[in-house]
Amino acid sequence: MTPSSATQLKQLEQRIQALEDLAAIQALKARYLRACDRKQPEVVRDCFVQHGAVIEAQGFAPMEGREAWVELFTRLAVNNPAIMDMHHGHNADIRLTGADTATGVWDLEFCQINVKERTVVNMACEYRNELRRENGQWKIHTLRSRQTSFIMRSVDEDGRETVTALGQAPAAGFIENA
Repeated sequence: MTPSSATQLKQLEQRIQALEDLAAIQALKARYLRACDRKQPEVVRDCFVQHGAVIEAQGFAPMEGREAWVELFTRLAVNNPAIMDMHHGHNADIRLTGADTATGVWDLEFCQINVKERTVVNMACEYRNELRRENGQWKIHTLRSRQTSFIMRSVDEDGRETVTALGQAPAAGFIENA
Protein backbone atom coordinates (compact mmCIF):
# COMPACT_ATOMS: atom_id res chain seq x y z
CA MET A 1 0.00 0.00 0.00
CA THR A 2 1.40 3.37 -0.95
CA PRO A 3 1.51 6.26 1.54
CA SER A 4 -1.15 8.03 -0.54
CA SER A 5 -3.53 5.07 -0.51
CA ALA A 6 -2.90 4.54 3.23
CA THR A 7 -3.86 8.18 3.85
CA GLN A 8 -6.97 7.81 1.71
CA LEU A 9 -7.95 4.64 3.56
CA LYS A 10 -7.48 6.37 6.92
CA GLN A 11 -9.62 9.32 5.74
CA LEU A 12 -12.32 6.94 4.53
CA GLU A 13 -12.33 5.15 7.89
CA GLN A 14 -12.66 8.50 9.69
CA ARG A 15 -15.56 9.56 7.46
CA ILE A 16 -17.35 6.24 8.02
CA GLN A 17 -16.84 6.56 11.79
CA ALA A 18 -18.26 10.09 11.69
CA LEU A 19 -21.36 8.86 9.83
CA GLU A 20 -21.81 6.02 12.32
CA ASP A 21 -21.45 8.46 15.23
CA LEU A 22 -24.02 10.86 13.75
CA ALA A 23 -26.47 7.99 13.23
CA ALA A 24 -25.90 6.73 16.79
CA ILE A 25 -26.55 10.21 18.22
CA GLN A 26 -29.77 10.53 16.20
CA ALA A 27 -30.85 7.10 17.48
CA LEU A 28 -30.05 8.15 21.07
CA LYS A 29 -32.23 11.26 20.79
CA ALA A 30 -35.08 9.25 19.25
CA ARG A 31 -34.80 6.63 22.01
CA TYR A 32 -34.89 9.37 24.67
CA LEU A 33 -37.96 11.10 23.22
CA ARG A 34 -39.77 7.79 22.68
CA ALA A 35 -38.98 6.74 26.28
CA CYS A 36 -40.47 10.02 27.54
CA ASP A 37 -43.68 9.34 25.60
CA ARG A 38 -43.86 5.72 26.72
CA LYS A 39 -43.13 6.58 30.35
CA GLN A 40 -40.00 4.41 30.54
CA PRO A 41 -37.80 5.89 33.30
CA GLU A 42 -35.12 3.18 32.99
CA VAL A 43 -34.65 3.96 29.31
CA VAL A 44 -34.58 7.71 30.05
CA ARG A 45 -31.90 7.05 32.70
CA ASP A 46 -29.82 5.01 30.27
CA CYS A 47 -29.79 7.86 27.74
CA PHE A 48 -27.66 9.98 30.10
CA VAL A 49 -24.05 9.66 31.20
CA GLN A 50 -23.70 7.72 34.41
CA HIS A 51 -22.09 10.61 36.34
CA GLY A 52 -22.12 14.37 35.92
CA ALA A 53 -25.21 14.90 33.76
CA VAL A 54 -26.48 18.49 33.73
CA ILE A 55 -30.14 19.28 33.02
CA GLU A 56 -31.36 22.85 32.54
CA ALA A 57 -34.96 22.78 31.37
CA GLN A 58 -36.90 26.02 31.34
CA GLY A 59 -39.51 26.01 34.09
CA PHE A 60 -37.50 23.75 36.40
CA ALA A 61 -34.57 24.30 38.72
CA PRO A 62 -31.25 23.18 37.20
CA MET A 63 -30.34 19.61 38.09
CA GLU A 64 -27.09 17.71 38.34
CA GLY A 65 -27.10 13.99 37.79
CA ARG A 66 -29.48 11.85 35.81
CA GLU A 67 -31.25 10.55 38.94
CA ALA A 68 -32.78 13.96 39.71
CA TRP A 69 -34.21 14.18 36.18
CA VAL A 70 -35.52 10.61 36.24
CA GLU A 71 -37.13 11.18 39.66
CA LEU A 72 -38.89 14.32 38.40
CA PHE A 73 -40.01 12.55 35.21
CA THR A 74 -41.30 9.61 37.24
CA ARG A 75 -43.20 11.82 39.67
CA LEU A 76 -44.78 14.09 37.05
CA ALA A 77 -45.41 11.76 34.12
CA VAL A 78 -44.89 8.09 34.91
CA ASN A 79 -46.89 8.10 38.13
CA ASN A 80 -49.67 10.16 36.59
CA PRO A 81 -51.90 8.06 34.32
CA ALA A 82 -53.89 11.18 33.36
CA ILE A 83 -50.85 12.59 31.49
CA MET A 84 -50.12 11.62 27.90
CA ASP A 85 -47.10 13.21 26.22
CA MET A 86 -45.87 13.38 22.65
CA HIS A 87 -42.30 14.53 21.92
CA HIS A 88 -41.32 15.02 18.27
CA GLY A 89 -37.71 16.07 17.69
CA HIS A 90 -36.58 17.35 14.31
CA ASN A 91 -34.22 19.71 12.46
CA ALA A 92 -31.17 18.08 14.05
CA ASP A 93 -27.88 19.94 13.87
CA ILE A 94 -25.23 17.58 15.24
CA ARG A 95 -21.55 18.49 15.36
CA LEU A 96 -18.79 16.09 16.31
CA THR A 97 -16.38 18.08 18.49
CA GLY A 98 -13.90 15.31 19.27
CA ALA A 99 -13.46 11.57 19.04
CA ASP A 100 -15.90 11.05 21.95
CA THR A 101 -17.76 14.38 22.19
CA ALA A 102 -20.46 16.13 20.20
CA THR A 103 -23.09 18.83 20.40
CA GLY A 104 -26.61 18.69 19.06
CA VAL A 105 -29.48 21.10 18.61
CA TRP A 106 -33.01 19.86 17.96
CA ASP A 107 -36.37 21.54 17.63
CA LEU A 108 -39.00 19.85 19.74
CA GLU A 109 -42.72 19.75 19.17
CA PHE A 110 -44.37 18.76 22.44
CA CYS A 111 -48.01 17.97 23.15
CA GLN A 112 -49.36 17.04 26.56
CA ILE A 113 -52.90 15.88 27.17
CA ASN A 114 -54.10 15.81 30.77
CA VAL A 115 -57.41 13.96 30.83
CA LYS A 116 -57.97 14.65 34.54
CA GLU A 117 -57.49 18.42 34.29
CA ARG A 118 -58.98 18.47 30.74
CA THR A 119 -56.07 20.47 29.33
CA VAL A 120 -54.02 20.28 26.16
CA VAL A 121 -50.59 21.91 25.93
CA ASN A 122 -48.69 22.44 22.69
CA MET A 123 -45.20 23.77 23.03
CA ALA A 124 -42.16 24.18 20.86
CA CYS A 125 -38.72 24.04 22.43
CA GLU A 126 -35.11 24.15 21.45
CA TYR A 127 -33.01 21.33 22.84
CA ARG A 128 -29.26 21.86 23.11
CA ASN A 129 -27.32 18.77 24.10
CA GLU A 130 -23.71 18.00 24.80
CA LEU A 131 -23.01 14.34 24.19
CA ARG A 132 -20.24 11.99 25.21
CA ARG A 133 -19.28 8.49 24.29
CA GLU A 134 -19.33 6.39 27.47
CA ASN A 135 -18.30 2.73 27.37
CA GLY A 136 -18.63 2.78 23.59
CA GLN A 137 -22.16 4.29 23.60
CA TRP A 138 -23.23 7.87 22.96
CA LYS A 139 -25.01 9.43 25.97
CA ILE A 140 -26.45 12.83 26.85
CA HIS A 141 -24.14 14.77 29.15
CA THR A 142 -25.94 18.12 29.10
CA LEU A 143 -29.58 18.77 28.25
CA ARG A 144 -30.68 22.38 27.92
CA SER A 145 -34.22 23.15 26.86
CA ARG A 146 -35.86 26.48 26.26
CA GLN A 147 -39.39 27.19 25.20
CA THR A 148 -39.95 28.98 21.89
CA SER A 149 -43.77 28.93 21.78
CA PHE A 150 -46.62 27.76 23.97
CA ILE A 151 -50.39 27.38 23.97
CA MET A 152 -52.56 25.79 26.64
CA ARG A 153 -56.20 24.98 26.13
CA SER A 154 -58.92 23.80 28.49
CA VAL A 155 -61.57 21.45 27.15
CA ASP A 156 -65.03 21.66 28.68
CA GLU A 157 -67.46 18.75 29.06
CA ASP A 158 -68.95 19.51 25.62
CA GLY A 159 -65.51 19.37 23.96
CA ARG A 160 -65.19 23.11 23.45
CA GLU A 161 -61.67 24.42 23.80
CA THR A 162 -60.70 27.68 25.47
CA VAL A 163 -57.20 29.10 25.26
CA THR A 164 -55.99 29.62 28.83
CA ALA A 165 -52.37 30.57 28.16
CA LEU A 166 -50.59 31.73 25.05
CA GLY A 167 -46.98 32.50 24.38
CA GLN A 168 -45.56 31.67 27.79
CA ALA A 169 -45.98 28.91 30.30
CA PRO A 170 -47.79 29.93 33.49
CA ALA A 171 -45.39 31.22 36.14
CA ALA A 172 -45.39 27.96 38.10
CA GLY A 173 -44.71 25.87 35.00
CA PHE A 174 -47.38 23.87 33.24
CA ILE A 175 -45.98 20.44 34.07
CA GLU A 176 -45.08 21.08 37.68
CA ASN A 177 -48.75 21.40 38.58
CA ALA A 178 -49.76 18.18 36.85
